Amino acid sequence: MTLEQGIGVSNAKIILIGEHAAVYGKPAIVVPLTAVKLAAVTTPIAQGQLIESNYYTGPLARAIKSFAGIKKLIQTILERFNQQQANFKLTITSQIPAERGMGSSAATAVAVTRSLYDFFDKKLNRATLLELANVAETVTHGAPSGMDAATTSSTAPIWFVKGHASYNLPINLKGNLVIADSGIRGQTGPAVRTVRERMADFPQETSVFMDQLAELALSTRKAIASQQLAQVGQNFTTAQLILQTLGVSNETIDHLVFVAQRNGSLGTKLTGGGRGGCIIALTADQANTDRLLAALAAEGVTQTWVQPLAHLNQTINQEYDHD
Repeated sequence: MTLEQGIGVSNAKIILIGEHAAVYGKPAIVVPLTAVKLAAVTTPIAQGQLIESNYYTGPLARAIKSFAGIKKLIQTILERFNQQQANFKLTITSQIPAERGMGSSAATAVAVTRSLYDFFDKKLNRATLLELANVAETVTHGAPSGMDAATTSSTAPIWFVKGHASYNLPINLKGNLVIADSGIRGQTGPAVRTVRERMADFPQETSVFMDQLAELALSTRKAIASQQLAQVGQNFTTAQLILQTLGVSNETIDHLVFVAQRNGSLGTKLTGGGRGGCIIALTADQANTDRLLAALAAEGVTQTWVQPLAHLNQTINQEYDHD
């Protein structure tokens, strides 16, 4: 049985603190950006299996290499339902920029999975959702941590440790999180390799940095619980200094961090893989948020987002059952 349309929605994510250290089993705090959405809509058509998106439009069978993960995911779901010959059009509409550390590929996998399960009127639980999203992410990233899928499918911040179950981390702070696109695509692969090489060449020193990032994540969790916004900001700034030392920042990121720190930010750092992508800055109130946004705009930043940190504590989405 198929419905007239199947709808799936997901959202962007941002690593608050703990990037790179998370690769080595250290904790990270990851926040969903609930205002930055991605939607997938599946509708029946007379013939074929078509994809329409910003990155590829055409038959599923001819999907370009960068779409290989989503193609594999769709084929896996169709096989699971014995619907390999089903005729449909899958339309993907996204507000999430690619290669900015905001979870675009995982958000696509999550929304596509939800859309197809809805279209074929099948039950979907969270474990299955994350398992299937991992199918696409494995093709796209090789060995995904699961962080992106867990957060882009959620409306709650999570405490993430690789290889362990994630759990909700309620955030109810009075400030805002400002996210600014540097205009440079993030280079996660090269950045991760740089840290790995540093770990091989200078294991003791690099391990100390990883331990320090882990301590900052723990300190941030405590500061969130006790609503110490200034401490969270201070931890951002300290983490950025470590990430700079590890070689995963760049001149553009460093400059935007400098600008933010002098224009209302309590603390600023890169987020995600680094060497491009986005910065995040913490502001205490709307006046400082506006001041920061104006300063970033004056530097040529064209894309920014503001995520209020008040009541960012909803529970993780439970998938709807279609009975």
